[in-house]
Amino acid sequence: QVQLVESGGGAVQAGGSLRLSCVGYGYSFMSGSMAWFRQAPGKEREGVASRADTGYTAYSESVKGRFTISVDSAKATLFLQMNSLKFEDTAMYYCAAARTYRQTRFWMLSPENYSYWGQGTQVTVSS
Repeated sequence: QVQLVESGGGAVQAGGSLRLSCVGYGYSFMSGSMAWFRQAPGKEREGVASRADTGYTAYSESVKGRFTISVDSAKATLFLQMNSLKFEDTAMYYCAAARTYRQTRFWMLSPENYSYWGQGTQVTVSS
């Protein structure tokens, strides 16, 4: 049974940084695509960053240059380093995984393509 568990969220002032972690249980980080999504109240879930097992990464335009996705396969952990945080980054952040994928930015940042989800971790940025 696959279980994804996020941590690292919290409250931070604009301009600050946070590092989110997602530990995967029962899931191999050596294959497939893993991603971070976020959802703010009243808004649709949106793709933030994704990483394929080839090392290919994709980012939303709103976070490109500020966020970095990485993985430690040995520890089965996915990370999202978030720098220069803005008020509009406030949301619940979710880790997701897909065993098969298409290596395109659109596919990898679309939530409907992911089968496994974590419970989420809240990020709140104050202006």
